[in-house]
Amino acid sequence: MPRTTDPARGTLPHSTVHLLGRGYQPVSAETDHTGLTVRGTLPPQLDGTFLRIGPNTRGTHDPAVDHALGGDGMVHAIRLGGGRALSYRNRWLRTDAISGALNELPTPGPRNGPDDNVNANLVRHAGRTLAVAAATALPLVIDSGLATRARTDFDGTLPGGFCAHPLTDPVTGELLAVATDHARDEAVLLTLDVAGRVRETLPIPVKGRPWMHSFALTERHAVLFDLPVTHDPAEARAGSPVPYSWQHDHGARIGIVPRGGTDAAALWLDVAPCFVFHPVNAFEEGDGRITVDVIRHERAFDRDRLHASESAPTLWRWTLDPRGSAVTERQLDSRVQEFPLIDERYTGLPYRYAFTVELDAGQGAALCGPALLRHDLATGRSERHVLAGGRLTGEPVFLPREARAAEADGWLLTLVYDPATDRSELVVLDTADFTGPPVAVVPLPVRVPHGFHAQWVPGER
Repeated sequence: MPRTTDPARGTLPHSTVHLLGRGYQPVSAETDHTGLTVRGTLPPQLDGTFLRIGPNTRGTHDPAVDHALGGDGMVHAIRLGGGRALSYRNRWLRTDAISGALNELPTPGPRNGPDDNVNANLVRHAGRTLAVAAATALPLVIDSGLATRARTDFDGTLPGGFCAHPLTDPVTGELLAVATDHARDEAVLLTLDVAGRVRETLPIPVKGRPWMHSFALTERHAVLFDLPVTHDPAEARAGSPVPYSWQHDHGARIGIVPRGGTDAAALWLDVAPCFVFHPVNAFEEGDGRITVDVIRHERAFDRDRLHASESAPTLWRWTLDPRGSAVTERQLDSRVQEFPLIDERYTGLPYRYAFTVELDAGQGAALCGPALLRHDLATGRSERHVLAGGRLTGEPVFLPREARAAEADGWLLTLVYDPATDRSELVVLDTADFTGPPVAVVPLPVRVPHGFHAQWVPGER
């Protein structure tokens, strides 16, 4: 077990001591397993692959000195089909560092800056699965066996880096992203067509190079978060893989940018200082106002530059009034939570249900928690699916029961870690009985470290 303190290397803050737990430690090998056991019944409609991505440092890892968001990217895959759990495998993404360490040829494709580690998220677009991250790193294309095939700049149409949280418009099928760069005082709103090429770029001037980890989308606008976590040259010079820190004097504001605009004009509205890793959703009201639901951190990367542990994140609603240049802020739920999820058919549209991971209080840097929450935003009622025996869940994926199913009617799939066995399992919940027992559990013969985001890829790729 790593030490909590080391005078020569640093001290792990009290709120992040849980990072010493076995569930957070990287795994040391790539493995393949077939013919997995299923407890219960897997719905036959679940024909595809559950993917999870996160940092998995190859070599020595010490959470007291290593940035929590900076480890080598690894992807885990569980293939389901015909009511069976067919296989599990994991692979490091072949960055320059990993390819060199494994004595493999480097990944082909263009470069954009020195950092090529993409450990943040997975997105499916134009028939390809992409591993993505913010700032300068280009997306990596991975195949059905998790092999890294290439870096991509979308056939030369991407002008710089990409982003950690692109969003798919459920109506047009286009992929939108907000890209930032350490070297430029601007954000770029990108629109990729359904063929996977950038068809539109809109530079938006910003001040102080803020970390725009994500953004929100409505039918007619993109909503940007210009908040006090900004690029820190001192952190960059020190070699931080995530060179950002809290700058209170930067202020906090929300930008409203028309989609399909021809200039860089954005309407900026001030909010109380905070940070947002993950919005829930956004939509437009009939009177021109915009509702934006977010997971709001009071502060991040201030006293603790290595972990997002400054405060306990909770669910908030911002109502943006462009006509009055005002924002109304309201907390919707006071429980500590992160990793919001909606029925993605409602991205950018009025919606009712949101799922989140409930975290343990005092563990602001946690990537997992003991329960899943379902929020009914129409009634204000919330429900909890509680995991027994100290088990911990990360971000789930939601799959509709069928194409025309009601909102949030379907299945939640999530990876759960059991500290008693030091193994993980894929848990399948039916949202018709959200608080009840899972309909199926797939025990894995390995542990999957707590990671960032999950994705579902339907059918054979």
